[in-house]
Amino acid sequence: MRSGTALWRSMGLVLLTAACSAPAGVAGVSTESSGPRPSAVPSASHVAAPVRPTAADPVRLPPPKVSPYKYAFPVAGCHVTYARKLLVLPKTTIWAAKGCAFVAPVAGVVREVNIQNRWAPSTDRGADREGRFVTVLGDDGVLYLGGHLDSVEAGIRPGVKVKAGQRLGRVGNSGNARDTGPNLYFAITWVAPPKFWWIRRGMVEPWNYLDAWWAGNPTFSPRAAMASVRKRVGALPACSQLCAGKPPAAQPHKTHGPNPEIPNLGD
Repeated sequence: MRSGTALWRSMGLVLLTAACSAPAGVAGVSTESSGPRPSAVPSASHVAAPVRPTAADPVRLPPPKVSPYKYAFPVAGCHVTYARKLLVLPKTTIWAAKGCAFVAPVAGVVREVNIQNRWAPSTDRGADREGRFVTVLGDDGVLYLGGHLDSVEAGIRPGVKVKAGQRLGRVGNSGNARDTGPNLYFAITWVAPPKFWWIRRGMVEPWNYLDAWWAGNPTFSPRAAMASVRKRVGALPACSQLCAGKPPAAQPHKTHGPNPEIPNLGD
């Protein structure tokens, strides 16, 4: 009897242990779901796409007006490139196709016109290096030069009034640019007598103004910079760069023999 009682006690202990370890619920019925368990991270199909906030298009404001003058880029209607650093002289070379329009950068009066290409490599005279050129004294008091022209527009002569953007000539390679591609020699300076030709060829670095006129700020003026440079160096400074041309070629020495037209009378 004791052994039977012990057996029943062992079986009861096993059943009690199984009942305690099973999930709570109706006896013999599992409380776990038969479907897949939900994931802790939502799937990509359930993530909402980001919604960009709506806003009006940006408002385009005109560039600030920094002077009462209106300027135009000096080459019109053509693809151009130009240097933005000082090489030797404070001027720039605007590379463009031959025949492109050289236009007045600002309203003013034509001051000098040279329609003859006098430059020669044998002499390399400084006053002739720009070849065919036109200078304009702007209403802003600044002098502008466009050189290496292929031609000067008909009717452009000293004293003629011009408007900003008016055609003055055509891009070429006259002067000492004859062995290069067509380009416009562009310079900013002040008025001086023609014999001071080194002043007209450029005294103010021009590329910041070209950048502004090209990018759409037509009121950025070199007037203040020109006045500052002129005050610093004087109105008629001496030439300091590329001043002298080449010396004239030496003439062959002539020997003087007896003149056959004069008879030798002896002693």
